[in-house]
Amino acid sequence: MSIVAVVGRPNVGKSTFFNRLIQRREAIVDAVSGVTRDRHYGKSDWNGKEFSLIDTGGYVKGSDDIFEAEIDKQVELAIDEADAIIFMVDVESGVTGMDQEVAKLLRRSKKPIFLAINKVDGASRVNDALEFYSLGFENQYNLSSINGSGTGELLDDLVKALPDREEPDDSELPRFAVVGRPNAGKSSFINALIGKDRYIVTDIAGTTRDSIDTKYDRFGFEFNLVDTAGIRKKSKVKEDLEFYSVMRSVRAIEHCDVIILVFDATRGFDGQVENIFWLAQRNNKGIVILANKWDLVEDKESSSVKDYEKYIRQQIEPFVDVPIVFVSVLTKQRIYKAIETAVEVYQNRSKKVKTSELNEVMLPIIQNYPPPAYKAKYVKIKFCTQLPTPYPSFAFFCNLPQYVKDPYKRFIENKLRENFDFSGVPITVYFRKK
Repeated sequence: MSIVAVVGRPNVGKSTFFNRLIQRREAIVDAVSGVTRDRHYGKSDWNGKEFSLIDTGGYVKGSDDIFEAEIDKQVELAIDEADAIIFMVDVESGVTGMDQEVAKLLRRSKKPIFLAINKVDGASRVNDALEFYSLGFENQYNLSSINGSGTGELLDDLVKALPDREEPDDSELPRFAVVGRPNAGKSSFINALIGKDRYIVTDIAGTTRDSIDTKYDRFGFEFNLVDTAGIRKKSKVKEDLEFYSVMRSVRAIEHCDVIILVFDATRGFDGQVENIFWLAQRNNKGIVILANKWDLVEDKESSSVKDYEKYIRQQIEPFVDVPIVFVSVLTKQRIYKAIETAVEVYQNRSKKVKTSELNEVMLPIIQNYPPPAYKAKYVKIKFCTQLPTPYPSFAFFCNLPQYVKDPYKRFIENKLRENFDFSGVPITVYFRKK
């Protein structure tokens, strides 16, 4: 999947534009906040073509502010990683010195650049937008991120410029992506699995530019292992390793079936790890959490496995039905248990429940615990079925679907999990008009 970066100086409306794109189409998964301020990740599509969207922080050249200096590095990384760039400016301010600095930076990238002139929300401002031709970009679009005018033409041309990603070989095999923060033990985990006697059939280039698929065939398991740690070297990685780890995780997650989320138990299940977790959940991927370096946790009496697991589940509420495996890659403790669990999660994600069995189990539960009445109207659910999607999703047909609220949807999801094993897999529940 291609990556599109939205860049520009502060206060030109990048975030408003980003929010409009990720909310306006049904195929969109959601936005995930980044680890530093003013950065978000989302997934959008236009005319049937999906792409990842990155809203970078405002670029400010030469600032002494530590946050702004950090954001500048991340903007440069986003430009380096993106397939196309939306350069946003503000017609109210006109061409500023900072716009010229950003334009200079973008011209060096040799990526497709789309100049979005924001706040052109009236005919009187169209002429004002003409001065932006001085920045030297051919693709120039007048739009308003507040009301959405002009965004269609921009997106039409944008998706035409995005490259078509080829599907990897052996696409019928499960794809497990090993993701997590830097230095959490991802590379060591993969090396421990492969071992000295390498049971590798072939190394093939993945659908993303930075990850390598290793076909793994050992102990009765066969799958493609996506190594996000073994990426090509980049000069800028040292400047912001945390940001780059999220960038490569975005790509790996979108093209896998199950993510193996590795984190350092001595550092804790922090915000960076949570962001990757929620990104996978919003993309409807299977998830296995590995607490690595458990052998290095000193005070195991006060931090028992049970207490630590309870803490993690509190951080990932309400999606708590996720397997957590405590491992030590150094000693190879439970690493094969981790793979067994990942295979089980993949099977859960691929599971199809017969319609007759689903109705036989769920309809009596719904009859005993119906949706609460709303405005003196009662919801009657008569039929349910699993939808033909790559991940578990279910449709419940009723007379008044608009009156079914989120708490009842969670109740239905929990009952599905109780009766059918969907551990580690997000479930989507729809209520539709009969």
